[in-house]
Amino acid sequence: MFKKVLVAEDLDSISITVVQALETLSIQEIEHSKYCDDAFLKIKKALHDNAPYDLLITDLSFKSDHRENKLTCGDELIEAVKQIQPDIKTIVFSIEDKSYRIKSLFNNLGINAYVSKSRTSIPELKIAVENIFKTEEKNVSSKLAYALNDKSLLEIEAYDISLLKLLSNGCTLDEISISFKNSGIIPNGSSSIEKRINKLKIYFKANNNVHLIAIAKDLGLI
Repeated sequence: MFKKVLVAEDLDSISITVVQALETLSIQEIEHSKYCDDAFLKIKKALHDNAPYDLLITDLSFKSDHRENKLTCGDELIEAVKQIQPDIKTIVFSIEDKSYRIKSLFNNLGINAYVSKSRTSIPELKIAVENIFKTEEKNVSSKLAYALNDKSLLEIEAYDISLLKLLSNGCTLDEISISFKNSGIIPNGSSSIEKRINKLKIYFKANNNVHLIAIAKDLGLI
């Protein structure tokens, strides 16, 4: 079983319940953080101390307060953590149930399991922890299994997410092109970016860029 687990969750009631569930699995060390920034620093320090975490369990949504944070959601936390510790196992524990969002987390961020918060979520979370410890297979709550099996879903790539985020921030094609070039993202030519936007608009049946962004937000892609 995993020896060292970090839980990133901003609600104390949920965090305590998750920790108690993990304790029944004989996990030796369990820690939790209310902020994504704190969770990232814990993982970074653990690596520096040669005592890395085996598993990260995180929510996707974190409420903002008086404190300013660089990482504001579970998606950003996972992406940052994977850059410094690619082999860490990750479980998303969230109320989110949008198919595109869930599939994107598996395809683009390489999460190992997704458990939807519900009345039966704690038993399902324990099963997910046990399963991903034993196997590399993806694990998802039974009622959300269609999110991975639905072949009609477009294979949304990390490229598309980055593109949609910049588009939603009001960036022009030239500005997106410059941003992609600076980040080493390809293709980064204005014409290639415009073609991809048009392809996304056709697939999502969006009338224009504003409509496309609205649909992407509604689906939980950005």
